Amino acid sequence: MNFIKTFLFSILFITVCNAQEDIILKNVSDTILNPKRTLKISDPLDGIKTMQKLFPGKLYNLSDHNTFISWNCKSCKPEAFKDVNGVEGDQMFPYESGVATRLLANIDYADSKGNQFKILAFNHSVHDEDGLQTGRFSGGLLGLAKFAKNGNIWEMRSFQPAVAAFGAFAQSPTPKLLQIGEDQYAFTLLHVNGGAGGPFEGILYLVAGFDGKYQPIMEVYDYQLTNVESLKWSGSYTVVNDSAKKHFRDIIIKTNGSFNKAAQANDDFEVTFPAEIAAMAKTKKSFNFEIERRYSFKGKSYKMIDKPIVKFSNVK
Repeated sequence: MNFIKTFLFSILFITVCNAQEDIILKNVSDTILNPKRTLKISDPLDGIKTMQKLFPGKLYNLSDHNTFISWNCKSCKPEAFKDVNGVEGDQMFPYESGVATRLLANIDYADSKGNQFKILAFNHSVHDEDGLQTGRFSGGLLGLAKFAKNGNIWEMRSFQPAVAAFGAFAQSPTPKLLQIGEDQYAFTLLHVNGGAGGPFEGILYLVAGFDGKYQPIMEVYDYQLTNVESLKWSGSYTVVNDSAKKHFRDIIIKTNGSFNKAAQANDDFEVTFPAEIAAMAKTKKSFNFEIERRYSFKGKSYKMIDKPIVKFSNVK
């Protein structure tokens, strides 16, 4: 009898643990996407609760820290937003089948006068009944909200529900704050993607406020390469401290890597070399390298200026 009770309890326990909560779409008004919306939050500002005020759908807290808001907007007119993967075209947001919105980051910073700010970054993906994010070549759609502290109140100063899509499997990389001028801040995002079993290529993006909205203003290829035996590299960036430029200061990108010709036998895919090291790779067995590029803001975006500086070491 005890065995039967134990067996039945085990079955009940497994059934309860494996039960999947139904993900329900809550219809919301198209006014939530108005970039001129106002919102005031008492200090301390909670990121999840604030996200729910901005996107008042149904909040879910699934296992593995999978917290998101499920919503749909039947009266919204979808608009096209660029997906930097470039494989499945633009993303039409809000999605016809519904939206899952997650908090990506809650970023604090202060300007030179001591004014305090918060940036909330969101990730939008297509609604999935199991709360999953799928699609290797589908990026997560980035959204941003900026708050300024006024006494004990956080006031929303700007709201951009969608900017562009980055990353893979509908998951945007977490934006990192970068000061690019006098009290001027932007975000870097390392977009990484690649085919199954093949090279994972990393592209660095800079997103900043320009022409009244946040948008990508710099795109740096050959920033990172992984999942290759014979060749790898990683990048870093530095803003040039130039008092002559109040805003949009120059950015130095350094790429450090290594090459080993013997390891090419283990590569499943052919890799395209950066132009600066392609000739060396044809004649040498192995080497380390550093490529330094300088980017300057020109008109509406950053462009590379001057010739890259290339240094080789441990050449064999």
